[in-house]
Amino acid sequence: MDISVVIPLYNEEESLEELAGWIERIMQKNSYTYEIIFVDDGSTDKSWEIIENLSAGNESVKALRFRRNYGKSAALYSGFGVARGEVIITMDADLQDDPDEIPGLYEMIKKQGYDLVSGWKKDRKDPPGKKIPSRFFNLTARVVTGIGLHDFNCGLKAYRKEVVKRIEVYGEMHRYIPILVKNAGYTRIGEKVVKHRKRQYGVTKFGIERFINGFLDLMSLSFVSRFGKRPMHFFGGLGTLVFILGFMSAAYLGIMKLLLLRGGIRTPLLTDSPYFYLSIAAMIIGTLLFLAGFLGEMISRNSPFKNLYEVEKKIKV
Repeated sequence: MDISVVIPLYNEEESLEELAGWIERIMQKNSYTYEIIFVDDGSTDKSWEIIENLSAGNESVKALRFRRNYGKSAALYSGFGVARGEVIITMDADLQDDPDEIPGLYEMIKKQGYDLVSGWKKDRKDPPGKKIPSRFFNLTARVVTGIGLHDFNCGLKAYRKEVVKRIEVYGEMHRYIPILVKNAGYTRIGEKVVKHRKRQYGVTKFGIERFINGFLDLMSLSFVSRFGKRPMHFFGGLGTLVFILGFMSAAYLGIMKLLLLRGGIRTPLLTDSPYFYLSIAAMIIGTLLFLAGFLGEMISRNSPFKNLYEVEKKIKV
């Protein structure tokens, strides 16, 4: 099979029939073998009923349903699990992503050898309240990750089949799938300018909280990707630095007291100085951070991923 189109959705009853018909026309025009996988993320409208009607008697349309709303990441992950196409294409169900982009994305994966091609909504048809924060977070993501994409969160993406079978999309990490792909060892990541259409039906399902959650997810993912396999480098290094600063401060206070006493100058007790307690606290915190890094290192070295390279070798053989 050439293409699997994975479409997560939540309360998009107005657009589903039009979207399915549009995708089918594109596939037939280009003589692709294909499947369309709708993943209903706990919709409360008639979305599931429409999907059932679309899939009835049509082997090209598959339907998955969650009993409640789990989020876009879970929907994508479930769709990836059942996809059979050599190229997996994802898009949103609200008709803002243009199905006419499918052939171009497919060609970039099959002929140009990319592992992932991410869409770039260069001319985005959204209000400034969505565009400005999105640009800020995309800039932050580029700086933090080193991946030169302009639009990490674009729903229109294409993947080689092997890639989606080797990544785990969880929480709200759908925004940063390119980072997950890079961390899994797939570095051929490309970008394609895609057409973005104005929303015709319904309302957006994401509020302002997505920007806060997105920033926290980015920091978490960046930390795990850099220090997940070597936590001692972060916690141990930071703990050592804090401990040394605390120790040097305490030593300075002690030496200064001895010098003053030697000169016959009466001084208050060290325990009367707030800096003494700050120094002790710094040494304690530094020790705790060092121990956290040590324990993290021990857990990491005994994790199931210790045989990762051996597994990779067996797979290739």
